[in-house]
Amino acid sequence: MKIKITPVAVMFLLLAQLAGCSTNQLPPATTRASLTTSVDNYNYLIGPGDNLNIFVWQNPEVSGSFVVRPDGKITTSLVEDISVTGKTPTQLARDVEKALSKYIRDPIVTISVNRFNGPFSEQVRVIGEATNPKAVNYAEDMTLLDLMIQVGGLTQYADGDDAKLIRVVNGEQKEYPVYLESLIKDGDIKENVDILPGDILIIPEAWF
Repeated sequence: MKIKITPVAVMFLLLAQLAGCSTNQLPPATTRASLTTSVDNYNYLIGPGDNLNIFVWQNPEVSGSFVVRPDGKITTSLVEDISVTGKTPTQLARDVEKALSKYIRDPIVTISVNRFNGPFSEQVRVIGEATNPKAVNYAEDMTLLDLMIQVGGLTQYADGDDAKLIRVVNGEQKEYPVYLESLIKDGDIKENVDILPGDILIIPEAWF
């Protein structure tokens, strides 16, 4: 029998080599505390394209809505070119207070994010045999099932139970097996695991 080697299969093999040969196990999504990098400790980081609502107490003239530029900065009515990418809304609020203190006495700033994109390092990437493989913006408490819904599930050629999740833990890249067919087609909820910012999900093509 002739084995067909497709570009997707080659890409999967190369990425699997990059991730190393160690086999790790992810806990189900319900046991969040056992994760090395817990979702409970996650704080959203601002990125290009985010829409920020900056409220300066008792100073509506300098409050407003601002879109983060591709260079990761915003410009307000009093302060130009504030670098915001990679900061939490709370961190940015303190930075804005410091910048505004040159013009306003004891400013109190609150920042909320209305439209989320986040920096590229915060996005989750799905490659291979998903219906719509793409980079997905991370959302709080995102699970593997949530991610698969966003990419439209598996193609008919996917080997879902041989999928791998690549994650950086304490500066080291690790590979975890995930069982997408068991989760999606068989409804085995114990195969649902937490997704973290920066995760890469690789879905190989089945070998027929």
